[in-house]
Amino acid sequence: MTAEWKDISAPAPSPVQVTAALVTHGPLIPPQQQLLLYSPDQWEDFVQEWAHCCLKKHYAQVQRFAGAGDLGVDVAGFADALKLQGVWDNYQCKHYDHALRPGDVWVEFGKILWYSFKKDYTAPRRYFFVAPMGAGTGLTKLISDAGKLKRDVIANWKTHIESSITSTQDVPLEGALLAYVQAFDFSIFEAKTSLQLVEDHRQTPHFAARFGGGLPPRPDVPQPPSVIAHVESRYVSQLLDAYADHTKAAVPDPSALKTWPKLQGHFSRQREAFYQAEALRVFARDTVPAGTFEALQGDIYDGIIDTHDANHTDGFVRVVEVTKAARELQITANALIICTKPKDRDGICHQLANEDRLQWSK
Repeated sequence: MTAEWKDISAPAPSPVQVTAALVTHGPLIPPQQQLLLYSPDQWEDFVQEWAHCCLKKHYAQVQRFAGAGDLGVDVAGFADALKLQGVWDNYQCKHYDHALRPGDVWVEFGKILWYSFKKDYTAPRRYFFVAPMGAGTGLTKLISDAGKLKRDVIANWKTHIESSITSTQDVPLEGALLAYVQAFDFSIFEAKTSLQLVEDHRQTPHFAARFGGGLPPRPDVPQPPSVIAHVESRYVSQLLDAYADHTKAAVPDPSALKTWPKLQGHFSRQREAFYQAEALRVFARDTVPAGTFEALQGDIYDGIIDTHDANHTDGFVRVVEVTKAARELQITANALIICTKPKDRDGICHQLANEDRLQWSK
């Protein structure tokens, strides 16, 4: 048969819109696939974030066991103050270049059986295998059938478990230990999938920094309460002093501003801005690593301090000039900048005044 030569046809149109972000950074790799590329150190960092931010919601305390003599316990979630002698769950975190196989974890079954038999701890309520690629088909099928798992653990004890539990002795499966294993509840074992890990991690402040994809939408901010809250006391006091400096008349409280409608409107806008910035602080706490919001405050402080320290005719003029400078700053590095609004910047100025890092009237 004679080969037929054909011209190479033009590529099909891209199924996704070609954006500036796409040509700069390339297509976004799904988080589950990123997990597969992790080095052992990256996996350790991911587990640290996941355990600290996700597991702590469900337990009285979460601890990580490291080094020799861990007794088969990796990350433990304690449901009560008795810890390993009470109700607890074990998360056995493994890093392999393949999905977990039974051969990878025979000894882990043996450790939990041996040390709970010895009463070094009570048997865990649940036992989870945690790995970048999850459990393979063989292990998944095995742990889904508690009866078969028990039989296979017993069958593999001599060749894969007996000499590997501890370096100080062999642990033959006989006598009281055999009876203990036969009565043990093997339904406690299961494996976390990579999708479950990613969805857990999605609820942490580290998700966007680790996997990209942007930040979630910011929720709407309600109007400030009609009564000045204690948390506002210092910046409000500073604003009233600035208004008094401007009007050359006493402004003892916000109700006095009705004499100056423009200042009254300005005061209302500044309170809205302060609450907007406080909402941004909370949003940052839940969506980006610790310190990100404080870094944004620092960027704004650095950008407006010269304007703040310049000579101004009165305190109110200083407020206006400083907040204007804050809105005009070119800030590009901070992760929050993609979702900040001009009012946030005004509000951050008042947060700084609340901490006396800015002084409107001098």
